[in-house]
Amino acid sequence: MPLTLAELRWPRTTERLLIRPAVPDDHSRVFAYRSDVSVGHWIARWTTDPEEHREQFSAPERLGRTLVYELGGRVVGDLMLAQSDAWSQVEVAAGAAGAEVELGWTIDPAYAGRGLATEAVRELMAACFDDLGVHRVTAHCFAENRASWRLMERVGMRRESEGRRDALHRSRGWLDSYGYAILAEEWRAR
Repeated sequence: MPLTLAELRWPRTTERLLIRPAVPDDHSRVFAYRSDVSVGHWIARWTTDPEEHREQFSAPERLGRTLVYELGGRVVGDLMLAQSDAWSQVEVAAGAAGAEVELGWTIDPAYAGRGLATEAVRELMAACFDDLGVHRVTAHCFAENRASWRLMERVGMRRESEGRRDALHRSRGWLDSYGYAILAEEWRAR
């Protein structure tokens, strides 16, 4: 049976970053960049109300799957790791328990373009495959969110799906989407 996010070793470090589970006190720093229109344009849940964000951010189901990454002691981005069971037939369902993870990420626009989000996602993928023991990691985005799908490709994920006007954007209506994934054996072969 795979480990859970809470059972992993934290914090994790990369060449430049420290990655750790988010705590309620991270709310104000995360809100500072998540409330920015350029970030809010692409994320699933956006608010410019600090109290609404605090409530959403501190909810146990969200906090339990949110990590932050720091550069020099300052939170510059956040990560989402949602572990789930893979689809399976009933007789082998135990083998599919916790076998899949969906990732998500944001970065403060002031720190974008430096490879920090890529570095954070790579480390999180290593945690997924090496420590959690998952079979597959996925991520999704609007097709027009070039920065997001380019990051997916940089970390070795392959595009598995292209949805035609299947993702509803809060201000732009129905947009195309991309789904990416990487398997544990593909990660190890890199």
